[in-house]
Amino acid sequence: MIAQMLIKNKEKSTYKEDSATEKPIRSVVKSLSWRTIGTLDTILISWLVTGELTLAFSIGSIELVTKMVLYFFHERAWNSIKWGK
Repeated sequence: MIAQMLIKNKEKSTYKEDSATEKPIRSVVKSLSWRTIGTLDTILISWLVTGELTLAFSIGSIELVTKMVLYFFHERAWNSIKWGK
């Protein structure tokens, strides 16, 4: 009975459950944490180059948005390329 319930629950899953995949929420959290690190890096470099913290945060804010948009289109383009699939 329990084995049948587990099999039915596994069949309903929307993602493949094995060691090579991860839950979507994990991917979202990883993306947000990586974007945070990248933006902080840009702010730090901008501050070191310009010497102005306000300008550095402005550059970091713009970079945050543009990098996410560029990444989206980069991924969409790669999804249309058959090479390596």
